[in-house]
Amino acid sequence: MKINYLLVALFVFAFVNYSHGQTPEQTLTKMGIELFVPTKSAGNYVKAVRSGNLVFLAGHVSTRADGTGITGKLGKDLTVDQGYEAARTTTISLLSTLKAELGELALVRRIVKVTGFVNSTPDFTDQPKVINGCSDLLVALFGDKGKHARSAVGMAALPSNYAVEIEMIVEIERQ
Repeated sequence: MKINYLLVALFVFAFVNYSHGQTPEQTLTKMGIELFVPTKSAGNYVKAVRSGNLVFLAGHVSTRADGTGITGKLGKDLTVDQGYEAARTTTISLLSTLKAELGELALVRRIVKVTGFVNSTPDFTDQPKVINGCSDLLVALFGDKGKHARSAVGMAALPSNYAVEIEMIVEIERQ
């Protein structure tokens, strides 16, 4: 399965990068991932809130840097592999917001919690495999600091028919 090869590659990549002391931004560049300037929130809320040494990131949907979205329902319109990619794309958006909030991702002490919402049919039961697209990227980027508590749940619908929405809680170094 395509996901298994990607998992092995991500974990090998994470080990090599952490053994050479690279910053998270350098690791992302080597992975071919570019962070972007996040868009403003679509309502009366903010995308990141700091409380003490925690950063709470609002739900981010599966949109790319160019603003195009990954839409559709898992179990009907999208495969598990496509959902995995949607979750990975959503994580890049979350990391972009986190970098904008912190200035540098090296301030991340630990990814504490990830909550993943998957737009899926009632009989679709592979939500955890979809949200692995987020978890795998976080562990590849941050190593043990990227290991987190997680929920992965199915939803009858998400805003604008997006495939995935993810929110995240991050512990940061005290500043």
